[in-house]
Amino acid sequence: MDNQPDQSLHDHSLPTYTAAHLVTPLRQKKDADFVFFELTRSICPVCRRVIDAHILLRHNKVYMRKRCPDHGVFEGLVYGDAQAYTSAARFNKPGTIPLAYSTAIERGCPHDCGLCPDHQQHACLGIIEVNSACNMDCPLCFANAGAGFNLTLEEVEDILDHLVETEGNPEVVQFSGGEPSIHPQIIEMITAAKARNIRHVMLNTNGKRIADDDAFLAQLAPLKPSIYFQFDGFEAETYRLLRGEPDILPQKLRALDRLAEIGAHVVLVPAIDPNVNLHEVGAIVSFGLKHPAVRGINFQPAFQSGRHGVSDPMQRLTIPDILKAMQEQTSDLLMVSDFVPVPCCFPTCNSVTYVLNDGDTVLPLTRLLNVDDYLDYISNRAVLDLSDTIKTALEGLWSSSAVAGSDKAAQQFALSCAACDLPDGLDLGAFAKNIFMIMLQDFMDPWTFNQKNLMKCCKEILLPDGKQIPFCAYNNVGYREQARHQLQARERQRNQAKRAGLPYTPEPLTFSFEQK
Repeated sequence: MDNQPDQSLHDHSLPTYTAAHLVTPLRQKKDADFVFFELTRSICPVCRRVIDAHILLRHNKVYMRKRCPDHGVFEGLVYGDAQAYTSAARFNKPGTIPLAYSTAIERGCPHDCGLCPDHQQHACLGIIEVNSACNMDCPLCFANAGAGFNLTLEEVEDILDHLVETEGNPEVVQFSGGEPSIHPQIIEMITAAKARNIRHVMLNTNGKRIADDDAFLAQLAPLKPSIYFQFDGFEAETYRLLRGEPDILPQKLRALDRLAEIGAHVVLVPAIDPNVNLHEVGAIVSFGLKHPAVRGINFQPAFQSGRHGVSDPMQRLTIPDILKAMQEQTSDLLMVSDFVPVPCCFPTCNSVTYVLNDGDTVLPLTRLLNVDDYLDYISNRAVLDLSDTIKTALEGLWSSSAVAGSDKAAQQFALSCAACDLPDGLDLGAFAKNIFMIMLQDFMDPWTFNQKNLMKCCKEILLPDGKQIPFCAYNNVGYREQARHQLQARERQRNQAKRAGLPYTPEPLTFSFEQK
């Protein structure tokens, strides 16, 4: 037998190249035009199915790209400054655990709200939408306000009691809607919140009733709620496009003057659209700094929810865009570098600065304080000369629960000034009362919905039966539509039982989500 090995099984000879092979260039690999930053979870903008999402950095901007098996690929702009977005991670401080949770983990985020044990933050700000009706019909309305439901005083008292149960001493509760000022029991509701020692009670309003109703203004005066005041600019075209009422500005100005007369503290809340009123940001700041009732401004980029019309998700307005406009329009009175992330929620959701505004001086406090020294929880850098009391005070200022013009904010800043090189003998109390807050709040829409951000949300919609639902889940996942339908049915059934002289016990609110 021939024992020679089969050479064909061990033929390692190299392939033969012709001259043509030698002159043909090899194909070159190319880099992507983006950096893959992280993987998260989001929703399909069409069917709201939970899907994977990529966070991408491209041309110093942040985008989200995701694919739904049924509806294809979607991409939207998340943040207008990639460097600021990535560096904000150091402001991501540990969350505070609530005293009690309201729901169990069954289906997973975002379908177990809440708050469920997977949530990573307590409720800094509790929002109670006391009605769905409104005395305006804004094209921009994220809540799609209209006829529907009014919560009863008893329902609101139960909501407040549950908030106390989960928070102990709640920081802020805000009455919203619809337009809460037209609810027939809104004064009793504000009184009920005050009676539960909730530190700050806010009324979210368009100002119409305050402008024209003397009796209502007189009822508000002794309660002194903070007023969260819709104010989008000064041009008739701004109000025509955003609110459907081009001539409403004089009424708003009258409301603000009347609030000043009763000593109310006001936060202006401009909704900023890039094609409508971005050019008015500087004028709003200048006006707010001078008006005696205004203690702060909360700029909010318009987001696609409710009645907001269809817009290009790749052209969204984000916090850095407003900051750049503010710096340009105030001639560097306020600069992008004056603002820092709010660390209690996910850091890129909010930016804030506090300004000394005593009539002669406008000075951002971030130019006095190295905020990184107090809020850099990622590196855990020790600040040896900072007492726990001062640190707590600073955390309170740079928090979503801080309320412009409040005694708490004044006290906290008076404490924090001990860490600054301020003149001896300075009346810190008087100094602190001249502090003006400027905040920017970016809400997610179906194109930018990020489960990671949601799990750190500290702004919760408070519902009857004890559920506390993060704001961006409530507006994007399907909670709002289901809650409104059930609350409207409750009111109808309650009225039917009342007319028949029968008792009425409502069914608990329930939420269902189809997942393929």
